[in-house]
Amino acid sequence: MLANDQKTLWALLHANLNESNGVILINLDIKAVRDWEASRIRRERRFELRGGVVSLDFINTVGSRLAEDPGEYLRSYEDLLDWGRQAGLLGLEEAEGLSRRAVLHPEVAKETLWRALALREALHRMISGAIASESQDESDLAALNRELSIALSHLRVMAADGVYSWRWDRSGDDGEARLDSPLWPVAQSAAELLTSERLGRVKVCAGEGCGWVFLDESRNSSRRWCDSRDCGNRERVRRHLARKRASNS
Repeated sequence: MLANDQKTLWALLHANLNESNGVILINLDIKAVRDWEASRIRRERRFELRGGVVSLDFINTVGSRLAEDPGEYLRSYEDLLDWGRQAGLLGLEEAEGLSRRAVLHPEVAKETLWRALALREALHRMISGAIASESQDESDLAALNRELSIALSHLRVMAADGVYSWRWDRSGDDGEARLDSPLWPVAQSAAELLTSERLGRVKVCAGEGCGWVFLDESRNSSRRWCDSRDCGNRERVRRHLARKRASNS
């Protein structure tokens, strides 16, 4: 068995058969190797998973969404893989395999990232509209259904150790992993949430400028913050300082 780095190196080689003498000529794509080596030393982006369900965690890949200058957390396909792995959607080997394939197919990786961002924003508008009891935009629903259709076409009943379960078939027509496979469980999660009673328990964080959404599963539905140690603490400090200024004036 080759080590993972050796496997990757071979994946970045182009092997061509010379029919006249049967010799295999191997040409190394130096740029692809360098791109992959650079991706190996990048720092993994860390994500806070506070939504309670996959689709809400995906929506929350924008920092301080309601502030004047929100932060984009999905700046590259590698960021999408980091999120998928941390959210439990991808194993380490699956993520590394997709990373190697993305180097070989950068345009497909860019298109997948664009689709991911479009899906995320459509879901955000749909969830926000549901919370505010506002009418839905049909184009957002169509965007979700497009991704859902793709996702469900790869859902299979598989057997392992005599037990049947639903699993994703991540391979494409060429037998290699599809770069858009991290989007499939997101679309499925969103569809399940939107069609369940749990939708009524989704809230927006009360933190100033936060805008993150979460599933409130507290017994008396009293949760206000995406995280009481973060947004909750900042709000308490803000109120304390406001009271202090008021008392000194």
